[in-house]
Amino acid sequence: MGKVLIIDDEKQILSLLSRIIGLEGYEVLQAASCKAGIRQSEQHSPEVILCDVCLPDGSGVELVSELKRLCPLSEVILLTAHGNIPDGVQAIKNGAFDYITKGDDNNKILPLIAKAMEKATAACKQQKAATSVVGKQYSFDTIIGQSPAIQEAIALARKVAATDVPVLLTGETGTGKEVFAQSIHQHSSRSDKAFVAINCSSFSRDLLESEMFGHKAGAFTGALKETKGLFEEADNGTIFLDEIGEMAFDLQAKLLRILETGEFIKIGDTKPLKVNVRVIAATNRDLEKEIADGHFREDLFYRLSVFQIHLPPLRERTGDIPLHVRAFVSSLSSKMGKDIRTISPDYIRILKQYPWKGNVRELRNVVERSLIISEGDTLTPDTLPLNMQSPQTAADGSYSGFDLSGVEKMHIQKVLKYTNGNKTETSRLLGIGLTTLYRKIEEYGL
Repeated sequence: MGKVLIIDDEKQILSLLSRIIGLEGYEVLQAASCKAGIRQSEQHSPEVILCDVCLPDGSGVELVSELKRLCPLSEVILLTAHGNIPDGVQAIKNGAFDYITKGDDNNKILPLIAKAMEKATAACKQQKAATSVVGKQYSFDTIIGQSPAIQEAIALARKVAATDVPVLLTGETGTGKEVFAQSIHQHSSRSDKAFVAINCSSFSRDLLESEMFGHKAGAFTGALKETKGLFEEADNGTIFLDEIGEMAFDLQAKLLRILETGEFIKIGDTKPLKVNVRVIAATNRDLEKEIADGHFREDLFYRLSVFQIHLPPLRERTGDIPLHVRAFVSSLSSKMGKDIRTISPDYIRILKQYPWKGNVRELRNVVERSLIISEGDTLTPDTLPLNMQSPQTAADGSYSGFDLSGVEKMHIQKVLKYTNGNKTETSRLLGIGLTTLYRKIEEYGL
């Protein structure tokens, strides 16, 4: 029927409430202080929390905010020996479900718990349903591409998804490694469990260790309470380690231990924790070269690359570019209030000739920019960045196709129109200084 946490420092009341609530079929948890209540909430995520206002180490009214932060879906009911309207008002503002007086409102406790439990359970179901919908966005059927190279990658990913072996995704930046990782997870037996992603290049060595493995309270300056790491959060699910080649060499040993034994030790702890996590890693580096240079552990590489899938760059599958463009136009145009009905053949031709160092991610940005600049119902070459436009495709009759200043003038005009004449925003979008923009406005007589 759900878990109920009771936080009260009066032993008799704690015992009595536990018995009454337990007889109703709820699982009852107990705590006698704010600190103990926070710990129980972190460990068990109770649906309903009964909390006394006066606790030995703090105020229950103030504790409500912290409990709601830790467990947003939990409902908190405050108990007090003496009714106090200002406290009640503040408690509700802090997110409490209700506020009752001990003794006077004893007959209200069980019905109130039932209502709070119903609300918390409904919120939990709603969140799970939302998560399920989000998860369905990631499927092998939704990965765009008909070229042999991408189809081969999808076929390999489908096969490995049904297993629990580690997967190493390789490929340049922007080729869709996280999309593949999400799809592998959604087609696995762990699809109803957590998918946790972390970019190893986004953190310093010490912070990455704390993020991955968690820490005990007092493990270092600022570690005020025990914190779960992402491996603990991903227990029974999947963890995606993006840019694994950026991980510090000594930290790689801790990752290797998890892959080999399923165990790790939190920072500041001595007792190992055991988790069941499927690891999917990704890199845009040549890990074998990194091994030769002494930057990556060879034993870790062999553990991670039990099954390796290479994602081809966009320039090697240019036939898929029109498919991506149509998909981006479909998903972005309505959000921008645009009605794009056709895409110029010259527009596609230019895109196919471009090297795409940022791959699909860069292509999406270019299409989004084109939608912003476009004025009609057709995507044309003059909506592309200047470095992509050829002299022939930039001409619109108002200036020579070989006249670069004409292209620049037209582009500045379009961006000024898009920003409704906001010079600061225009200079930001153009990537030039405000002084430079004013000079060009004067030069071109805009």
